Amino acid sequence: MPANEPRVVLDGSERSAIPGAQDVGPVVPDERIELTIRVRPAKPGAVAVATSRATALASAATPGQRGYLSRRQLRAAGGADPAEIGQVEAFARDHRLEVLVSEVAERRIVIAGSAARLSAAFGVALRRYEVAGRTFRGRTGPVTVPVSLQGIVEGVFGLDDRPQASPHFRIFDPGDGGGSAGSGDWRGDPAARPTGAFRPAKVVEQSFTPAQIAHLYDFVTGVDGTGESIALIELGGGLRPADLDLYFKALGIPRPSVTTVSIDGGRNDPTTPDSADGEVMLDIEVAGSVTPGATIVVYFAPNTDRGFLDAVTKAVHDTTHNPSVISISWGGAESAWTTQAMRAMDQAFAEATLLGVTVTCASGDNGSGDRVGDGRAHADFPASSPNVLACGGTRIVGSAMKITDERTWNDGTLGGSSGGGISDVFDPPAYQAGANLPKSANPGERVGRGVPDVAGDASPASGYAVRVDGRDMVIGGTSAVAPLYAGLVALLNQKLGRPVGFLNPSLYGAAAEAIQDITEGNNGAYVAGIGWDACTGLGRIDGTRLLAALGKHS
Repeated sequence: MPANEPRVVLDGSERSAIPGAQDVGPVVPDERIELTIRVRPAKPGAVAVATSRATALASAATPGQRGYLSRRQLRAAGGADPAEIGQVEAFARDHRLEVLVSEVAERRIVIAGSAARLSAAFGVALRRYEVAGRTFRGRTGPVTVPVSLQGIVEGVFGLDDRPQASPHFRIFDPGDGGGSAGSGDWRGDPAARPTGAFRPAKVVEQSFTPAQIAHLYDFVTGVDGTGESIALIELGGGLRPADLDLYFKALGIPRPSVTTVSIDGGRNDPTTPDSADGEVMLDIEVAGSVTPGATIVVYFAPNTDRGFLDAVTKAVHDTTHNPSVISISWGGAESAWTTQAMRAMDQAFAEATLLGVTVTCASGDNGSGDRVGDGRAHADFPASSPNVLACGGTRIVGSAMKITDERTWNDGTLGGSSGGGISDVFDPPAYQAGANLPKSANPGERVGRGVPDVAGDASPASGYAVRVDGRDMVIGGTSAVAPLYAGLVALLNQKLGRPVGFLNPSLYGAAAEAIQDITEGNNGAYVAGIGWDACTGLGRIDGTRLLAALGKHS
């Protein structure tokens, strides 16, 4: 490619500075950086027509009417044009960059080179910033590419390694009479710190084991998830096998099989109980308690947009572990993401629907404001993707045998509450056409994708008894709801002998009878009521009713 070839702005690549971050100077010119480049799908053809048909089937209201692709078929149907992959490789080599990976099926190329060469190749100025005690590499403004690659390159990820997401969990700490997101010194990743060291309005009323919550929600019995694989996406923290052994032994539940996968250098790195370890162990122990017979696969990736995207892409396309469910308990306000990142992630979730893979995402722990602090309402991504089951939070009162009250989780300004709202990015999906979505609480007439779809126990005051780094703890947050419902999906898959896949069309339609509406409470800008609301969505799922509905309408 000519060195003087005209350049164009890569659509959706604009980055803004992180509020409060201090510019500490340029990056070292010879710093080695790895990037992931996403390339558009191949031009329309016979295989693309088959994919479009599968998309329509995946959106059918009842799982029994759907036809799914295998991962092998998806790789054949959804890949990039090899010639266009070659164009991007040539561009990289022209700039003396290494091509490390070329994946036609996954439409991605991994390249590496010095900061100076990558800055020149993509027209950016990379600088070092410091915030909350952490230094990261960042950029502002857009990425540019040669005009010959316009339309071919959909996204460039990794130039900026700012922390992209937060884990959506909250620790209850009886030592200070309330819930926190980690007490004492913070020794983990400051940017991955849970969503605030806060206390709920009241001391803990009742904690539950995940199995007790499953019982209260009438989850499917007689199956244990055997034959199913649950993927957990983790952007920090780690697990200790000895803790898992002790935890499941104490509960009298067989310990599930747990394996780890490293993405972009991410790894199992446990530190202290108040670090992101709380997220990792909560996810494993909740999902594993519900489905001890399933295989749990933990994908560890760096907390960057590149790491997050690559982990999700790997889980969707993983032919080794073949996840049937993907659970994600990390996220951030839509305003913190680039359009290219949200678009690429949403495409990966859409591919999951083609496979019959269900994706559950936590909707956030900071109510309608989603921790931004600008006085506006914000939906959390990836929960706002129309291709995932967005999971909000409730607070329950009762015993291990019976719920006497369940309402929107809202433990006050400092205690956390169910994330939810109206997307500023995604339009209402077809399955929400009859949900009477409200206008956004922000000025204007915007009506977008409504978040969440469903909800479950999330308050630390009615939290989950777990074990983290040798410490028995009670943890809440919508982080617990995503793996809880991922476990339910695995049970349904086993019981029905087929994947239930993308549940949203069923939950908003033929399987609406399986939902217990939550009509009390608020999350700040939005108030719960009869029918769908931006606090708890449709409500809480009754597992046995959902099984009956899916069986009846197959």
